[in-house]
Amino acid sequence: MPSPVSADRPAAQPPGPDPVEALITRARQLKGDVDAVRRDVRCDDTDPEERWQRALYDLALHQLSDLDAHLAQLRDGPAPLPPAVEPSEPTEPAEAHTVRPAPAGAPRGALLSRVGSAEWNLLTDEASWSGELYRILGRDPALPALTLDELPSLVVEADRPKLTGMVTDCLIDGRPIDGEFRVRRPDGSVRSVHMMGEPVLGADGGTVSMWAVLRDVSALRRSRRTVHETHDSLRRHRQREQTEHRVATELQEAVLPPWRGSLRPPHQGPRTLDLAAYRLPADGGTPIGGDWYDALELADGETLLSVGDLTGHGVAVASGMATLLGAVRGMAMTGTQPGQLLSLLNQLLDATVQPALGSAVCARYRPTTRTLVWGQAGHPAPLLFRDGTGCALDAPEGVLLGATSGAVYGQAEVILVPGDLLLLHTEGLVPGHSRTAAADRLLGLAPRFDDARDAQDCVRALVEEFGGTGRVDDACVLVARVTA
Repeated sequence: MPSPVSADRPAAQPPGPDPVEALITRARQLKGDVDAVRRDVRCDDTDPEERWQRALYDLALHQLSDLDAHLAQLRDGPAPLPPAVEPSEPTEPAEAHTVRPAPAGAPRGALLSRVGSAEWNLLTDEASWSGELYRILGRDPALPALTLDELPSLVVEADRPKLTGMVTDCLIDGRPIDGEFRVRRPDGSVRSVHMMGEPVLGADGGTVSMWAVLRDVSALRRSRRTVHETHDSLRRHRQREQTEHRVATELQEAVLPPWRGSLRPPHQGPRTLDLAAYRLPADGGTPIGGDWYDALELADGETLLSVGDLTGHGVAVASGMATLLGAVRGMAMTGTQPGQLLSLLNQLLDATVQPALGSAVCARYRPTTRTLVWGQAGHPAPLLFRDGTGCALDAPEGVLLGATSGAVYGQAEVILVPGDLLLLHTEGLVPGHSRTAAADRLLGLAPRFDDARDAQDCVRALVEEFGGTGRVDDACVLVARVTA
């Protein structure tokens, strides 16, 4: 223990028992509060952010446990030297660093085993260690305490220069010691030790001894290392998410052009459909989904209209959506009708290495007869608006794409007239509503659609009505207005 005169100032007198007891009570209350909050945190090892949060709580609890133990030692005083370890007694495990209750009848000071003290007399070359220090360093209490010259023999070789430098600065320049190093115990385990100390001056001002307090901070360092590792893992996870989100966005934007204006069949007179489409993104941070829309002029003068959604999020889903959309376009160009086209898409999804589910509406519009032939695969039916009112088209047979092998998809036909407006959309357009409730809200926009100048005005009305915050998934809309 330190001399009453340490360096150039008197040693501070310990506070009375009441203030220390009050501090102990407050520290334990705070520890209980932190532990209660920690227990409420979900522990999902697959979520980097939750692992990082858990590690921070564990680190805080370690530090509060240390504070509680140190205050208790301040109140109870140093522990007596423990009895010598018999050869038959098992060696303390490498991870035995926590404070344990003392056996019955043991003095209260023996509760702590993580903080020890030492004093080295430079005049007599004698060393004095507390019992706790023997425990920290794993040495037999029956052996003599190591001198300052012998102490480096316990230190990991890479850290010996650090210890030597601290001791030299303390003895020669009178600088306080405050640093860490690692020690290798006789059982082979390595501990991290934090050392604080000061030189003790004699009457002539010369250094006569050095005292130090050594603390086993292995558990604390492990907790901090865990925090750093989980934080790095969280940072890498977020960077990966940002990269995937950017790639998925670029892929989606590449295959979903901003359709605006009218489509005219090649070399066939006046325009027949006024088209506009839009993708409503989810709130920030949500990965890109597999929603799509498409309008394609076909070689026979007909127009392909389609919307759909592939389940999931991220780059893989965006890539799958692009593949699916490419298949839709390719089959439509060969003249494949909507029902058969959906059957082939179902086979395609069923044969993929990573099975997925999807929904879709595919339609072919024949301008010469104003006939719409369409089919659906587990998807909301198109809405038809005419003369200020609207209704959902009667859906033909069709289940989700990829749900079952050999599924059959029906077709339906409807004759349109100039001024009719078709609205095709994906499931998430009206968040928080069932399919029926969503259709009712969309049909409520019929008066606004009737007053709209073109398809683009209709899309603007949809975005104004449903494009606010709270969207948890992407959504796509495609508006087609019959012009001739």
